[in-house]
Amino acid sequence: MPGFIQVLYYYFFSSQVHRSVVYGEQPRNRLDLYIPAGTTGLKPVVAFVTGGAWIIGYKGWGALLGRRLAERGILVACIDYRNFPQGTIGDMVEDVSRGISFVCNNIASYGGDPERIYLVGQSAGAHIAACTLVNQAISECGEDTSTWSVVQLKAYFGISGGYNLLNLVDHFHRRGLYRSVFLSIMEGEESLKKFSPEVVVKEVAVRSAVSLLPRIILFHGTADCSMPSAESEAFLDALQQRGARADLFLYEGKTHTDLFLQDPLRGGRDKMLEEIVAVIQNDDPGLSAQHLAVPVARRLVPEFMLRLAGRVSPF
Repeated sequence: MPGFIQVLYYYFFSSQVHRSVVYGEQPRNRLDLYIPAGTTGLKPVVAFVTGGAWIIGYKGWGALLGRRLAERGILVACIDYRNFPQGTIGDMVEDVSRGISFVCNNIASYGGDPERIYLVGQSAGAHIAACTLVNQAISECGEDTSTWSVVQLKAYFGISGGYNLLNLVDHFHRRGLYRSVFLSIMEGEESLKKFSPEVVVKEVAVRSAVSLLPRIILFHGTADCSMPSAESEAFLDALQQRGARADLFLYEGKTHTDLFLQDPLRGGRDKMLEEIVAVIQNDDPGLSAQHLAVPVARRLVPEFMLRLAGRVSPF
């Protein structure tokens, strides 16, 4: 709570945060923008899809990441989407695709560079974003009529994601996301393959689509009990077998929420954030020189509280 209060204050009262920008006509078709302060010229952009077990996702969950990236001169768009039961996985993918389209076509008016857009997803958001990315690549191999293209994305970062639903049904059931509920979210057992990016990229028919994908970089903690790190390892293997540019960073002993929540709240060095920023900076040396002097983030929560939260967290 001490850390959340500070982040919430920033979220609701900072002039850098533009909340609930409308990107579509469906419920929850809104996104939050985190605008870097004191920078000139067009900024690189991160389109971020938050997690939440497909049920409790919310754009506000990206406030801490948005703040940290904005401090480094990177504009962040946190995309909200319909959750279950308001929508099922097909609706979520549709919403995220529409949000990405909005970012690609409108971000310049907010100071973002449409030539430097990166997609980031965390947990369920990593799964939804990966589905959206793969589906878009497949569409572009046919008669595509969408308003954005995968070539507009410089890279995709997947944080603690699950990419093969066939392997996760029983796992989630044991952890409390019961089979009947999960299958309802995923539009029935017959749709599990369709919404499993790892399975889809292995299909011979989509080989040409895989070649369109941007660089894919996956992050996962080895102590993740909610979404096993084997998910990212298997997805990496499937992508590399098809010739995609893909990398994986495993963090020893890190849980499902450590990378996205506890580590940023601890302050100090954030290895995953540094990896993301390094990729963006390598594409923009000017950004690197301008923001090398960003101060080390201060601790927001005492360590004993973080450890206690880790013990009681359902994730």
